[in-house]
Amino acid sequence: MSVGTDSLPIPKTLILVVDDERNIRRTLRMVLEGAGFGVAEAESAEAGLLALDELEVDLIILDIRLPKMSGIEALEKIRARPESRRLPVLMVSGHASVAEAVQAVQLGATDFFEKPLDRERVLVSVRNALKTWQLEREVERLRGQVQHRYEMIGESAAMRQLFAQVEKVAPTNGRVLITGESGTGKELVARALHQLSQRSKDAFVKVNCAAIPAELIESELFGYERGAFTGAAQRKKGVFELAHGGTLFLDEIGDMSASAQAKVLRALQSGEITRVGSERTIAVDVRIVAATNRDLEADVAEGRFREDLFFRLNVVPLRTPALRERPTDIPALAVSFLREFCLENGLRDKPMDDDVLEALAERSWPGNVRELRNVVERMAILSGDYIGLDDLPSIGRLSRERAVEDQQSGASQRPSSIPVSVDAGGERLSLRDYREVAEKQYIVATLDEVAWNISRASHLLGVERTNLHKKMRAYGIRRDDEA
Repeated sequence: MSVGTDSLPIPKTLILVVDDERNIRRTLRMVLEGAGFGVAEAESAEAGLLALDELEVDLIILDIRLPKMSGIEALEKIRARPESRRLPVLMVSGHASVAEAVQAVQLGATDFFEKPLDRERVLVSVRNALKTWQLEREVERLRGQVQHRYEMIGESAAMRQLFAQVEKVAPTNGRVLITGESGTGKELVARALHQLSQRSKDAFVKVNCAAIPAELIESELFGYERGAFTGAAQRKKGVFELAHGGTLFLDEIGDMSASAQAKVLRALQSGEITRVGSERTIAVDVRIVAATNRDLEADVAEGRFREDLFFRLNVVPLRTPALRERPTDIPALAVSFLREFCLENGLRDKPMDDDVLEALAERSWPGNVRELRNVVERMAILSGDYIGLDDLPSIGRLSRERAVEDQQSGASQRPSSIPVSVDAGGERLSLRDYREVAEKQYIVATLDEVAWNISRASHLLGVERTNLHKKMRAYGIRRDDEA
């Protein structure tokens, strides 16, 4: 084997030419180097396979008829290697039969051309193969970034339990209902269920039921025919059709209108949908994963959600824990979010002080993981090469010691410490009941402080207005003059 790159700088693209004819190797070298490519040579299949162990090759030009091991056998061995399974290989021969050419293509040859070599034909084939190869690698890189973005992170007991449940449920076709507060990562659980299922090679389609107006929900879910209504200029597939063979994620299912609930129930019962403006039914094969931050059982009891649809969706219930329930996961999440943001924006990795991670872990995070991600992104943007305590937003600067000082001195003007009775009717409250009572009292105290200005209260509480309204409805919180 001879490698003709000793006198050249390391090339961006290296092509390995495997041919037992010296003149063919020399011709290909002249053509390829003239076009700006780096070239390595091997005079046998065995030498070519050794070269793959030593060099980072981007493309192989391989002769079919070689002494000892043939090009076809070499191609089989190349494709058997995980690292070169998709490497572009161009097959060359002056005497190959049609059967050999067909076999080469079946084994994954990218292209095939005959001797004598035509310069333009060779360069076109090489450039096309390299372009396709580079696009495939870019797709893999982007897919890796996406998978990292949707990766669930955590070593706490609550997360280990959730991981175990996901691993059991994912390989089945069972419908899953994911519950949990806003920002706890319900979509991540849905994507993990899809990625670990037998449907992972097909589509994962998400639809936010709360974001679609009631009059458009049917056409969004089931699609429509051309002319079905004003503005329907052409046929459109709905999300049920788009998710055929894969997973359909119905986010915020609890906010779906009653009429839409009935139509979804019909589709789940029959496995068929009908586009708006059509009478033809279409069979669809989708796995339904739904999510909500509402208490659907309470909504069913109060008539806001269909009981039959609830039972159809709630085959396997999963709950995403709030971030305050797994504070030990906060440092790992913060570091991951920081690394992700720096990578996406072309920034150098920034170290984060341990005191910052400790301060982040001490917060209650009413906005859960979503709020933590936003805070980390803000620090990454506004900080220098290092993130220290001075870079923490004001909402995150209260350390445990400061909180204790405020409690002892009464310096805090916000109702951060509200006395809550630990018993009710002589019976001691459970931790869950105590938390709910404390949360309700804290919300009421904050609303009283700002004269029931919802916008100001939601800002002080660190939650969205819609979330505050939901909590007020859940706890039955109303002003005295509205009661």
